[in-house]
Amino acid sequence: MEAPLAGLRRAVFRLAEQGAALSALYHRARLLGTEHLPSQGPVLLVGNHGVWGYETPAFFHLIHQSTGRYPLGLAERGFFRIPLIRTVLPWLGGVEGTRENALTALQGGALVVCYPGGARETFKRSQGRYRLRWERALGFARLAAHTGVPVVPFAGLGVDDTFRWPPGEERLCVRLTADDKYRMPLVVGMGPLPWPVRLTFAVGAPHAPPPPHASESRLQAFRDTVAASVRRLLMRSAHA
Repeated sequence: MEAPLAGLRRAVFRLAEQGAALSALYHRARLLGTEHLPSQGPVLLVGNHGVWGYETPAFFHLIHQSTGRYPLGLAERGFFRIPLIRTVLPWLGGVEGTRENALTALQGGALVVCYPGGARETFKRSQGRYRLRWERALGFARLAAHTGVPVVPFAGLGVDDTFRWPPGEERLCVRLTADDKYRMPLVVGMGPLPWPVRLTFAVGAPHAPPPPHASESRLQAFRDTVAASVRRLLMRSAHA
């Protein structure tokens, strides 16, 4: 039974790789600031999420093209309550975003991608375009302090323009779980395709992690500093 399952996993991964490459080509996706991506060793990339998280495969594809490394994504924990997603996502480089999984990945030298906004950014409404929803997010700051791993900020421009919100968007939602933040907005593209906007991903200079026993206020200040870097990268990307 294990051999057929392993074969299925490889087939799904290859198909996903091809889809990611096509998405990057379709959106003329580019990756700026690649000098900030190390070719080896643990690193924690932290940035903004686009609507539906649609941009993630293209972003991961560009990282792999640039560094030869397959990123590991810390996925919103609530998604793992959805049967199909919790089965397939680990095959594609996504793990449940728990502290234990993140520590294991970084201790193993992985390039880990974290979206502190989680489902709140993925399932945003039109008024939330490019707004960081990091109000309660301290997990990545605690993780950086505990492991001593630098945090590399990144920003995705175009990620909230691949789909558009129709009139009456507040009513056009699909509830994935009982939690209100998992209400998926029904957005529209260009027929069956997303709008062919250009995707620009910009990577910034790393931030040294907080000290191991940093106070809550120190962690909050670190979070806000990283968020400010992401906002600056978004503005620079618009003129790149």
